[in-house]
Amino acid sequence: MNAPDFSFKGVLPFFIQSIQGHPRRVAAGLAVLLLGTGVTAFGVAPLIPAASSIPVRQIAEPAQPLALSHLEAQTSALADFQFSLFRSETTRSSDTAESLLKRLGLDDPAAAAFLRANADARLIFNGRPGKTVSAEATDDQELLKLVMRWPTDDTQFFKRLVIERKATYASPAAPTFTTRIESAPYTTSASLGSGTIESSLFAAIDEARLPENIGVQVAEIFSGDIDFRRGLRKGDRFNVVYETLQADGEPLRAGRVLSAEFVNGSKTHQAMWFQPSGKDSITGQAFKGGYFGLDGQSLRRGYLSAPLEFSRVSSGFSMRLHPILQTWRAHLGTDFAAAIGTPARTVGDGTVSFAGVQGGYGNVVFIQHRNGHETVYAHLDEINVKPGQAVTQGQTIGLVGQSGWATGPHLHFEFKVNGVHQDPMTMAQQSQTVPVPTAQLPAFRQLSSGIRDQLQAAATLTQTRSE
Repeated sequence: MNAPDFSFKGVLPFFIQSIQGHPRRVAAGLAVLLLGTGVTAFGVAPLIPAASSIPVRQIAEPAQPLALSHLEAQTSALADFQFSLFRSETTRSSDTAESLLKRLGLDDPAAAAFLRANADARLIFNGRPGKTVSAEATDDQELLKLVMRWPTDDTQFFKRLVIERKATYASPAAPTFTTRIESAPYTTSASLGSGTIESSLFAAIDEARLPENIGVQVAEIFSGDIDFRRGLRKGDRFNVVYETLQADGEPLRAGRVLSAEFVNGSKTHQAMWFQPSGKDSITGQAFKGGYFGLDGQSLRRGYLSAPLEFSRVSSGFSMRLHPILQTWRAHLGTDFAAAIGTPARTVGDGTVSFAGVQGGYGNVVFIQHRNGHETVYAHLDEINVKPGQAVTQGQTIGLVGQSGWATGPHLHFEFKVNGVHQDPMTMAQQSQTVPVPTAQLPAFRQLSSGIRDQLQAAATLTQTRSE
C-alpha cells in the first residue's frame, strides 16, 4: 500500500477536485470570510479617539542668543568693500578730457586735469579719432585705470597707453597718476564678409561694413583679371575671408585677405593666400607668399597692374592736349591721381638705374627689369631709393607729389621695352605668372581643400541680409 503524498504536487489535485465537487459550499465559505472581515473593520474604526478630544500641552524652553561678533566683522568688511566698474569707448574728433570721462561714466576732476596736462595722456586726443579707450573705475565714479590701444605701421604689434591712479601715503585724498607706453603682439582671428556691386567696389565695401583696406586688397588680388575701373557690372558680388587683428581681445584693425571670390559677370574668380616654405634654389632667398587660384594657377604676375594701391587713372596712354604746352602730343605713360605723400611702389623686381631730378619729370626714379624692360616713376615729392639699389615688387620707392611739369599731385608712370614706350596697363596682364614651387604643391592642395567651404560660409552673409 502506497504512503499518502502530502507534497504540493499531491495536495493540489485533491484541492481542485474538492472545489469542483462542492462549489456551493466553497462559495458560502468565502462569503462568510468576507463578511467577517468587514464586521471586524467596522468594529475597530470607532475605537480611534477624535482629534478635538486629544489634550494639548505647551512646553516653553529658554533659547540661547546667537553670537553676533562674526556677523559684525562681516558687516564691517562689506561696508569697506568697493566695486570696480569697467567700460570702453571710442575717441571722437571733438573729445575733451571731460567729455571722454563723462561718456565713460566718470566724474573725476583730478583725472580730467591729469589728462589735459600729461604729454602721454594727450596722445588720446591727438591724431586720428577712433582709438579704443577702456576705463576701470570705483563705484563712486573715480578713475582707477585707463588703457588706450592703437595700431601702428607694424602689423605684428600694437601700442598700449596705460594710466593708473596712485594714492600717496601723505595724502590719500590727493591722488597722483602714472603713465607708461607698451608694445604688445596682436592676436589673430578670421572674419567673413560679402557684398554686391551696385555702383562701385568701395561703395559695396562700405555697404557690407568691411574695412577699406580689405577692398584695396580685393582689387589688388584680382587686378590682373578684372578691370575694376571699367569692367564692373551691377550685380557682381564678392566673398572674402580676412584676418582680424585683436588687441587685448578687441578688434583693432584688419589684416591680410586669406581667401576671396569675385563673380564678375558670368565668370567666377577665386584666390587664396599661400606662403611656400623653404628657399628658392636659384636665388637662395626665402619664397614670397602670394595669391593663387584654387586650381593652383598663380595670380602673382611679373608686374603689378599699377604703381599705387587702387587709385584713379587721370590720363591714359594716348594722344592728349598737353596741360602745360597746350599742344596735342602722345602721352607716353599713365597718370594716377593721388594725394601728396601717397606711397609709390615698384611694379616688379629690378635695380634702380636713376633716382633724382630730371627735366619735366621732376623727382623721378628709373628701374631696370629683366628682358630689357624699364619703368619710370615721375613727379615724386620724395625719393626713398638710391641708384644701384635692388628693389622688389611692391617696395615703396618714393612718395607722390607734383614736382616738375605737373599741374596737380599725381604719379606719372611709364613702361618701356628695349627703349620703346608701351601701354603700362597692358604690360601687367601680359606678364608671366609666378607658379607655386613644385615641391610645395602637396601643401598647397591640402590648404586649398578647405577654402571653398570658407568662401561658401562667407556667401551666406549676403543671402542672410537679402532675406
